[in-house]
Amino acid sequence: MQPSDLDGAVRRDLLSLDKSNAETVARHLVMVARLLDEDPEQALEHARAARQRAGRIAVVRETAGVAAYHAGEWAEALSELRTARRMSGGAGLLAVMADCERGLGRPERAIELGRSDEARQLKGDEATELRIVVAGARMDLGQYDQAVVTLQTPDLDPSRTGSAAARLDYAYAEALLAAGRGEEALTWFMNAASADLDGETDAEERAADLADPNSVEWASNAAFAEGDEAETTDDEADAAGDATDTDAASTETGTASTDIGAASTETGTPSTDTGTPGTDIGSASTDTASASTDIGTASSAAAADGGTEADSRAADSATAPAAGKAPAEPGTGDNDDSAALADAVADAEAAADALAADFGDDTKPDDRG
Repeated sequence: MQPSDLDGAVRRDLLSLDKSNAETVARHLVMVARLLDEDPEQALEHARAARQRAGRIAVVRETAGVAAYHAGEWAEALSELRTARRMSGGAGLLAVMADCERGLGRPERAIELGRSDEARQLKGDEATELRIVVAGARMDLGQYDQAVVTLQTPDLDPSRTGSAAARLDYAYAEALLAAGRGEEALTWFMNAASADLDGETDAEERAADLADPNSVEWASNAAFAEGDEAETTDDEADAAGDATDTDAASTETGTASTDIGAASTETGTPSTDTGTPGTDIGSASTDTASASTDIGTASSAAAADGGTEADSRAADSATAPAAGKAPAEPGTGDNDDSAALADAVADAEAAADALAADFGDDTKPDDRG
């Protein structure tokens, strides 16, 4: 590393310094140029060292500002660049200053710099760089359409090549994409890739991503639309499911009501015995109804003393054998009637005893013998 490695114009600016100091400052400036891209923090340290030795030289302050900018020290960079402008005049590095305002979260000030009198003095690549920064400030504010318009200049030419052309095409593609014009953005990313002869940008990769229908940026709007449609379909399916469940519940309710009606018909009256399990209520009520029917039949037979039903029973006893008994002997009609009546009373008492045992009730029907 020799002071002679420094640009001749910069060496001339250092002639106001003594030879030893000028050589030291020159070496620091050479190191800044070498480390700026690889190690911007270390480059900034060399720039600060040069500033301490030659703080009254505009090119030294400008170099310190550029080094601070690459290291992300926006406030320091802006201060150094303003000082350099006061020393040398002109509109040099106005785009870097505007980008520092963006870095500090002040995009409005970046736009104001783009409208300044110094900005109107810029030509060529310097003017293009400032337009790119101002378009970025517009995008920071969400003004995507204005960003697109800001970059629409005669320099936006697909046939141009080189670093400045590639950067302009790339910035224009970014603005188009942010404005929702994906197909145009793809075209200009491809233009930027063609113009970028040194591979300074990732335009080729961005174009490949946009050309892929599965890419996030290309399919974001479609994905949102599909998501909304899927949510609508899910909601409709849920509504249909709820309706089906309601119909099924109604059917089950109707079935249950039918079962309840059948049970009520079978038992005659609903049970109020809460101490008995529900599954036993129906059978117990049915047994009760059968026992009551037997009692009523037996009581009617006992009350018809000498009546038609008793005569018919006696006649049947005289002419046909009863189940499980031997035929009655002739000549014993009165005794047979008395025996039949006694049997009926005995059967009635037995049925009453069974009913009382089932319900724990000591009450029995009145004797009718």
